[in-house]
Amino acid sequence: QAAIGGHPVARLNLGVWEQDNGNIDRAVKHFIIAANLGFDGAIEALKKYYARGVVSKEDFTTGLRAYQDAVDATKSPHRDVAEAFYKQTMG
Repeated sequence: QAAIGGHPVARLNLGVWEQDNGNIDRAVKHFIIAANLGFDGAIEALKKYYARGVVSKEDFTTGLRAYQDAVDATKSPHRDVAEAFYKQTMG
């Protein structure tokens, strides 16, 4: 349910489950979806499979672009101020 609802960690976990059950193509699809949601763990999984030759350059590039788009969509001046405040107060 959580993966369907857009929870990136749940989607990544589904990918790992598919991977463990030998369904690499399905695992990669879950990793790409999690990357689309901006989850950096998914990019790490895709990098691993790309390095092994399991993921095509096209799929890796698609996942990476989607990840970057999701990260860029969350950037704002307010978040930057909040992050600076957090770093200043929490060290």
